[in-house]
Amino acid sequence: MSAPNRPKDGKSGGGQGRPPSRGGPSPKPKSSGPAPARRAGKAGPAGAPARRTREDYPTVQAFVAIGANLGDARAAVTAAMDAIGTIERTVVTARSSLYRSAPVDAAGPDFINAVVAVRTGLTAEAFLAELHLLEAQAGRERPFPNAPRTLDLDLLMHGNAIKDTPALALPHPRMRDRAFVLKPLAEIAPDKVPRAALARVSSQVIERIRD
Repeated sequence: MSAPNRPKDGKSGGGQGRPPSRGGPSPKPKSSGPAPARRAGKAGPAGAPARRTREDYPTVQAFVAIGANLGDARAAVTAAMDAIGTIERTVVTARSSLYRSAPVDAAGPDFINAVVAVRTGLTAEAFLAELHLLEAQAGRERPFPNAPRTLDLDLLMHGNAIKDTPALALPHPRMRDRAFVLKPLAEIAPDKVPRAALARVSSQVIERIRD
């Protein structure tokens, strides 16, 4: 989906010790390996600062549309789902099925599409920058509007953010016009897709790919 969100051109088990030997000092317990690591988020000894995992940071729910129609598009979309989960302070919480759709307002091979839900501690702008980096790593080029692409990542929603700038518009302004966005989004977040919106795009041909 061509988007305005473009660059400018993240029990222990325990055991009971042996009783002390009679008539002598208690023997030192043998080490059974390194001591278990402290649980992230707990304060360390002597007032050491707590360590945090990325799940500990305040996060918002966001949705990303994924598409590709050059090269091995199916592999590119699947790999992108994994790559999004490696972004700092970001965890993928749901993945849609893969879908096949004809290009909209463009020419070229059919697209493979999907949508993922994430929890991210990044701002919308920082998260979008990470998505653009993944596109570039996949060989994305922008020779003209709606050109075929090796990978297209669109930020659909970022929490309840409403933005309209040259670099970023949220919610994505054309998501409700695209069956290849609404169908996979409805699969993983039906509360985000009104029935009326799905009815408006019912004439657009889209096929769910079944493994």
